[in-house]
Parts: sequence; C-alpha cells; structure tokens
Amino acid sequence: MRPPTFQDIVAAREFIAPYLPKTPLVRIARISEELGCDYYAKLENLQPTGAFKVRGGVNLVGSYRTARGSDISTTRVSRWDNHATRVNDQTTLITASTGNHGQSIAFAGRLFGARVIIYAPVENVNESKMQAMRDLGAEVRLHGCDFDEARLECERVARAESFRYVHSANEPGLIAGVGTVGLEIFEDLPDVDVIITPAGGGSCASGNCIVANQLNKRVRVIAVQSEAAPAMWHSWRNRSLDPYPTMKTEHEGLATRVPFELTNKILWELLDDFVLVSDEKINEAIRFLARDAKQVAEGAGAASLAAAIKLRDRGWGSSPTVREGLRGKKVVGILTGGNIPLARLAKLMSG
Repeated sequence: MRPPTFQDIVAAREFIAPYLPKTPLVRIARISEELGCDYYAKLENLQPTGAFKVRGGVNLVGSYRTARGSDISTTRVSRWDNHATRVNDQTTLITASTGNHGQSIAFAGRLFGARVIIYAPVENVNESKMQAMRDLGAEVRLHGCDFDEARLECERVARAESFRYVHSANEPGLIAGVGTVGLEIFEDLPDVDVIITPAGGGSCASGNCIVANQLNKRVRVIAVQSEAAPAMWHSWRNRSLDPYPTMKTEHEGLATRVPFELTNKILWELLDDFVLVSDEKINEAIRFLARDAKQVAEGAGAASLAAAIKLRDRGWGSSPTVREGLRGKKVVGILTGGNIPLARLAKLMSG
C-alpha cells in the first residue's frame, strides 16, 4: 500500500468541498501573547461531526459511491485504493473507533447510503461519541478493554462476513481527506512557520506532512501525543512498529497501543519533531482554549496547544535554524476535535 500523493490530497479537497465546510483559522490574541508568537487555531471542532476525521471518511466512502436516487453513476475508483470497492445500498462498512473516526465513517455512510458497523472498547469510552455514531445510523458494538482489542475483533468479523473493513489509519483515502486541512492552512496563512498536530493514529500528522513538504519544505510539522499513550512517539523515535505495552491516557482520541504502518512510514520520512505532553497539561490546554479562544476542545484537540506551551522556550531538533523555539513565529495548532463529554468539561472548568 503506497501513501497518498499531494495530488491525491488536492483531488480529495475538490471531492469533499460540496459536503464539508472550510474551517476557520483564527489567531488567538491572548495565547499568542503568552507564547510570544502568532498562535492560530485551526478549528476542526466546527466540522459537522465535531472533528477533522470526517474529511477522510467522506473522501474514502464517497470516492466509491454510486449516486442514490439518480440513474447517473458517480462512482470514482481511486488509483491508490487496494480494494476498488464500490459503495452502494448493499455495502457494509466495518471499522473500529473510540469515536471521531467512527463518526466520520457513520456520517459518510449515511451520506452515500452504506451500512456501517463500528466496534469500540467497553472501557474508557466517550459515551457522547458512541451515541453520536448511533444517531448517524451506525450499529455500535462494544468489545474489549481498549481500542486495539476492539480493532482485532472488528478485523475478525470483517474477514468472516466479507465486509469492507476500514482501517482507522492504513487507508490512503483517509489520509488524503484529512490532508486537506493542510491545504486550507497554507491558503489562509501562506507564511506559516510551524504546524502542530495531535497524533493518535497519525492520519492528520502524515497528511499535513505531505502538504508541507510539497508547498514549503521550510515549514516545520510537529506531532504531539500523550506521554500516557506514547506508542507512536516510540515508533517515530525508534523506526519500529512494535506495540507499546501500556496505554493509560484519559483522552480517548490519543489512546492507541499499536503504531500503524502507513502513517508511521510517512512520519519517519517527513515529520520534523514529535513531542510528548502529560494528560494534566492537555487538560490545562482545554481550559486555556475555552477561556482564551472561546472554543470547546476535547483532549486530542487541545494537545497541539499543550505542545506549543512546552515548546515555547526549548525549541526542537538539531538544526540551528529551529533551535530558537516558537518565539516570533507563525504557529498553527490544529484543534482536531471538540467532542468532550460535558461533565468532563464542566469538571475541568470548575477545577
């Protein structure tokens, strides 16, 4: 399976444009002052599902759709897909998710007329995300203690029933779809210096790396993960796909134990730096975004700001041109999602 190209991302933007809005890129004055840089938030929490992943779902599912209610076929089989599956009223898509990826496939399944089954773990689930997937028409099945146990059962069922399995990261169509975030960033802020993106499965980070590498190689793309779930960080640092033995983060959008091949190989080649932050610092970033930007962010969505705060003074990498940190730079933090349980948000804001 080869990664998507920049041209695939450009094509994805054209394809998803009728279905999804361009999201705002907003400079946050108070946070900029605190960090000593121009800090912009890319507001993917304003997507119809409340998260960036819907871009990938619409691109992947819609790329194989057969128009409903029309005698004109609009199927487009992408050259980078290994399955060449045409989605229609009889197609069953099956995937594993802790929430936002599942919502993206459920949204696209409803949009293009496909049955969707989603496996999620029994423990540490965001119940509001589970209900949102059901409200979009998906069948939600709970299995296992974490995402990876749910994923393995999902893969077993997909093989047994011959369903179209949609991996949460090893899908070029998903990466191309979410890579459109990067196209919008460069369109609105051509002189961006740094893009910071959360990394759970790595689709957002890898998609933005592809875009930055094409449009301006001097732009630094930095990924961030919770130190309580550092599987991808270890993969990037060691150039290994070995699972990490523990995963304890409370932020389900970052909760993976197993690094994925396609996204990680892109990051090994193109990512400039990878930062770990604590769950506590992510919670602080959620509060900062609510207070200073008037934006609701879930943990994964706030992780980019947590990384920016960590990078404020220390810099990154070994090149003299990037050791000075973020001060004086134009920095974009991708606020990837806002689907935080209201009770958790209320507790954080009252603490």
